[in-house]
Amino acid sequence: MTMANIPPIGTPEELADFAMLQAKMPSLYRRLAANPRLPQTVVVVPSLSLDRRELTKIDGYVHYEERMLVNLMLLRQPRTKLVLVTSQALDPVVVDYYLGLLSGVPASHARRRLVLFHCNDSSNVSLTEKILTRPRLIERIRREVLDQELAHMTCFNSTPMERALAVRLGLPLHSVDPELSDLGTKSGCREVFREAGVAMPYGFERLRDEHDIAEALARILRREPSARRAVVKLNEGFSGEGNALFYYQGLDPQRSVAELKAEILPRLPGLRFEAPAETWEGFISKYRDMGGVVEAFVEGEEKESPSAQCRVNALGEPQVISTHDQLLGGPSGQVFLGCTFPAASAYRGEVQASAHRVSEVLARRGVVGRFGIDYVSVREGDGWRHYAIEINLRKGGTTHPFLTLKFLTGGEFDEEDGRFYAPSGRTKYYYATDTLQSERYKGLLPSDLVDIAVYHGLHFHGPTERGVVFHLIGALSEYGKLGVVAIGDNRQQARFLYNKTLQVLDEETDPDRGLRTL
Repeated sequence: MTMANIPPIGTPEELADFAMLQAKMPSLYRRLAANPRLPQTVVVVPSLSLDRRELTKIDGYVHYEERMLVNLMLLRQPRTKLVLVTSQALDPVVVDYYLGLLSGVPASHARRRLVLFHCNDSSNVSLTEKILTRPRLIERIRREVLDQELAHMTCFNSTPMERALAVRLGLPLHSVDPELSDLGTKSGCREVFREAGVAMPYGFERLRDEHDIAEALARILRREPSARRAVVKLNEGFSGEGNALFYYQGLDPQRSVAELKAEILPRLPGLRFEAPAETWEGFISKYRDMGGVVEAFVEGEEKESPSAQCRVNALGEPQVISTHDQLLGGPSGQVFLGCTFPAASAYRGEVQASAHRVSEVLARRGVVGRFGIDYVSVREGDGWRHYAIEINLRKGGTTHPFLTLKFLTGGEFDEEDGRFYAPSGRTKYYYATDTLQSERYKGLLPSDLVDIAVYHGLHFHGPTERGVVFHLIGALSEYGKLGVVAIGDNRQQARFLYNKTLQVLDEETDPDRGLRTL
């Protein structure tokens, strides 16, 4: 297919072409599983094709494209070619840093099989949209594909824009079909949880405006008279930044739904938003656009926030591939800050079992690709009760840390005990975050960070399978922001490496300390 006869975006012709491309994925999966040394081409488009109003809440969000640099580890396969497209040019030091992590492959050999393109565009538009407006760039990407029958495109999340780009490249998309994206909204996931028969907070979905919100809040209080608060969520919010809390203080649960609704409506502008700069006017405008849910807030004296990372492969087979305990912050502890792997032994088997039921439903619905399922878990007596909260039908904050561990060590996740074993037989743990940030880090260049890590012995060491791997390096100089994956042989060692990283960075950026000679 040439660029001249590609159908317009969103037309039935484009959908038909996309379906034909997707039909190739099972055969491609089988061929590569049988022989991973085949000369395949992987086109990586790390676009965050999400609501721009929500994205702007995150400092340096354009650099989150760098989280998918972990895919450079695919160059371990000696005949794999990787084409990576970004909004802005990557610092060569960042690229060299990742290539230096490859084991068993000279960096020069991997570099010859890596093609980097960028749009030279830092505007507030998704990367995929930028590429679609650059037909010459699309043609250059097409020319780099070795064999159309042994190639695919991968992305952070899939929307009609990613579908359109896949058709223009003539490549199948290894991600969720955009037609199924509703399953990953806050409303859609509640319906999936219901079908899977897993517990979730009492609440209501498919809400459209403040009147729906007020009525749902009223119905929750009528059902749970002791409720202190409830959560109002945007359908397409992420990392917890699209959530807000409503407090029931002063409301009489014995009053009728209509009476409670009338009292609640004027109190809605006082919602407690998780995003610091959010306002009622901005929040309700987005709510009317995308809809949302209202749920009872899960209370508990001892409460954890585990998650399960899952995938459905190209053959339609569901699998749970890891569990994590999430590290949460924000005004009420709903904003994702990082994670530890694996989840606590007391309940990770139960979380895996619940997640597998959800994955089976998604597989039946036709989902293919990686996704995460978040829970809130409350101790009840000697056990735990797990409430499914949301499905992130895309790569998320736990995806790249786990891939980092898997690619660096070549190990495997054991579904029987929920642990990860390196080829050496050692169990591996990590502590990871996307949100290590300090004013003092501003001005540090990627080369400075690499020097600091090497000087202090933080850099990941292949033979010992321990150390620190950085990401979001491009956000460091301007935003003082950095991502870290600290890998160790046990939970304490991983946390020690993370804390050591904090200590080293603080010491190296201490204005009273003076500069170490580089």
